[in-house]
Amino acid sequence: MAEQAIVSDPDVMSGTPCFRGTRVPFKNLIDYLEGGQSLGEFLRQFPTVTRELAVQALEEAKESLFARIA
Repeated sequence: MAEQAIVSDPDVMSGTPCFRGTRVPFKNLIDYLEGGQSLGEFLRQFPTVTRELAVQALEEAKESLFARIA
């Protein structure tokens, strides 16, 4: 099984859910998308997040949502 894309570590950003291996909060990606900006723009602003990691995070969020409402 692949590692989770989003991790929460009390020693990193006070436990804010961040992309694995970075200090970039997952919420930043959601805020960019909600604001009408593209995934590409987000990736340009946060180069420590790979496209693969961002897509994996969105897939995990989708699966989590579907599991909650099912």
